[in-house]
Amino acid sequence: MINTIMEAIAVALQAEYGDGYEVFRETKRENIEKPCFLLQCMNSIKKPYLRKGHFRQNQFCIQFFPVPGEQEKADCYATAERLFTSLESVIVDGHPVMGTSMKYEMTNGILHFFVNYDMLVYERDAVEPAMEGISSKTNVKDR
Repeated sequence: MINTIMEAIAVALQAEYGDGYEVFRETKRENIEKPCFLLQCMNSIKKPYLRKGHFRQNQFCIQFFPVPGEQEKADCYATAERLFTSLESVIVDGHPVMGTSMKYEMTNGILHFFVNYDMLVYERDAVEPAMEGISSKTNVKDR
């Protein structure tokens, strides 16, 4: 589930920013070319919900690494405003999922944008495999 949501976030970022910004899921900070984004799932909480369902709270952090220079804080602020709009909803398994609890922080010249993608998940009953075929032979007696 987490990887599927991360892929949806990456698709939304690519749609908003195009090919000029790379989107990473795992990387060492020394190896990145700026500007770029780094996606991380900060935490995921599972709470029981009704019979066979549960409520999942998934908090993500999207880090934005601006090009170093005079405008890096201004770039981070502008990026934060665009992220509020572009991550308002993402498509997960063909269904829109709303982003909630959006906020951002600036730390050491890096933008940390936080967003939750919460959803109800229902577990399906295990389906028994159907019998592939059956044959029968019958005889009728005369009376």
